[in-house]
Amino acid sequence: MRLYLLLVPRRRLLCKPLFFLLAGVVLSGCATFSKDGGLDAVRSVTQQHIKQEVVWPKSALAQKQVSAQVDALLTQPLDVESAVQIALLNNQGLQASLYALGISESEVVQAGRLPNPKFSMLYARHNGDYKIEQALTFNLFSILALPKMLEIERQNFELTKQKVALEVLRLAYQTRQAYFNAVAASQYVEYSLQVKESAEASAELADRMVKAGNWNALDQARERGFYADAMLDVLNAKKQQVSTHERLSRLLGVSIEKINLQSRLPDLPQTMEALNPLEQSAFEQRLDLLAMRQKTASLAKQLGLTKVTSVMNVLEIGPARVLEGRRGDAYKHGVDISFELPLFDSGSAKVAGAEARYMQAVNRTAQIAVNAQSEIREAHHHYVTSYVIAKQYRDEIIPLRKKILAENQLRYNGMLISPFELLADARAQVASVNSYIEKLNAFWQAETALQMTLVGNTNWLEGNQ
Repeated sequence: MRLYLLLVPRRRLLCKPLFFLLAGVVLSGCATFSKDGGLDAVRSVTQQHIKQEVVWPKSALAQKQVSAQVDALLTQPLDVESAVQIALLNNQGLQASLYALGISESEVVQAGRLPNPKFSMLYARHNGDYKIEQALTFNLFSILALPKMLEIERQNFELTKQKVALEVLRLAYQTRQAYFNAVAASQYVEYSLQVKESAEASAELADRMVKAGNWNALDQARERGFYADAMLDVLNAKKQQVSTHERLSRLLGVSIEKINLQSRLPDLPQTMEALNPLEQSAFEQRLDLLAMRQKTASLAKQLGLTKVTSVMNVLEIGPARVLEGRRGDAYKHGVDISFELPLFDSGSAKVAGAEARYMQAVNRTAQIAVNAQSEIREAHHHYVTSYVIAKQYRDEIIPLRKKILAENQLRYNGMLISPFELLADARAQVASVNSYIEKLNAFWQAETALQMTLVGNTNWLEGNQ
């Protein structure tokens, strides 16, 4: 609906637009682009959990510097920390996530700018009579709501920072897991080849003994079966090696030919982390929980704005002038006011929807808090169990296998056992080492998963993009 209030002194009409323009200048200065684009806040969060640097190269020169840094890291055998650093520097998916900061900040800046004024004009002529209406209007309601909208977008920007920080940490922990899997796979191949060599020697010896008439076909088939199984184990180990190395290559953004991994997994740490401090940190450090709290606060602000704007969200006002009559006649000056009439939509549906979204976020936040404690307890139990199992293999099973092999070596030298028994013990000893590698890798996977539960559940990101 539009109303014209005419015959108002012109001097008064100019005061209100001038006031709006001045208000626009003040308000537009409230939101400007920052120098870091929000990256410093992301770094501050991630450095509480990892020591690697997060870089956001926006120019060709910056990208060249990053490439040089990656090349320098690749000149040495990669440990897990170097692998994480390369991923944070070179993963293009992460770089795409960092640009979410730029998108969110631009929305903050946009929310702090006054909407453009609107100029409208009606021009009609008939037999020398004219009707000319001219109006320059401002959306007064948008101006009044601007501080609230700016605050909402600032909260959304903080939420985006939390999400991006969680993306960074997710990539870091995914890289750690992929690195341990890749190193373990290489060790599996190495020890599987040793088992294969032992089985091959045993099979060849069985063939010779059968030809000499000293063995039967059943024993020969048994040794041949060991050799066939060993061959399959080598093929499966090489298949796993390719898969894990390519997974790591994708995360690092580096071709597999350039990756030179360390030859063995890190040893078990001397001690384990206690549960109580970890569980308490769920409420202090979990980024998914902090982000949901931020989102809930933002929805609360939006709910308040929705209640204010539910009935009327357009109110345009500004100076107007109208000419009716001959072209040389004087204009009539006044004010042009337009607004929506809430005849069909009272805004109750918008308020109800906003209230539902807010309460949905409140309940999801509460559920994340409950899940956080459970996830940390579960991950810590897996971590402790994996540590105990790997330690048992290292301190008990492997030494026993070595001792058995050494004792049987003495018996073989004294011609008390056959070479087949000695070869079988050698295979069992190598198999125990292979099992230890598997358990050691499982521990490092569990340790990484535990650290990730302190950061947050990354599945939360999938439903909150």
